[in-house]
Amino acid sequence: MPDFHRVNGGVDGGADGADAPAPGDLVVQLPGAPSQVARARGIVTDALGRDHPLHDDVVLLTSELATNAVLHTRSGAGGSFTVSVTSSPSVVRVRVEDAGSDGPPCVCRTGAQSTSGRGLPLIEALSHRWGFTRENGSTTVWFELLQAGVAAVAV
Repeated sequence: MPDFHRVNGGVDGGADGADAPAPGDLVVQLPGAPSQVARARGIVTDALGRDHPLHDDVVLLTSELATNAVLHTRSGAGGSFTVSVTSSPSVVRVRVEDAGSDGPPCVCRTGAQSTSGRGLPLIEALSHRWGFTRENGSTTVWFELLQAGVAAVAV
């Protein structure tokens, strides 16, 4: 039975972010090395373009998930991780699947002097919703950012 965790439940009534990548998603498997975190950021730029209104936030959050995959899972011990980016007119969704770890991802609170432990709290703070699944030895952490629409005002 898979472990599943979702935070900040969505309002769209659609599938949760843990679903498998869909056709049209940009999906790239990367070696579990620290140098690949920069490549994960580049995948976001390839998928969205630098002019996308959510580009910087998506790059930041993807970087956090890729770093976690390399530092805190078996991906960083000679394994790999996969980054998937989906974009629609209403939402950007990123999934990072890693080789798993002994425990689930932790939204741990750290002290002011700590040099790590802020990734998932940052994702929790900036994303519309996020969560993770653990199944068959791997963990997929995902987040969604909504694209804000500006309603036209009749004059």
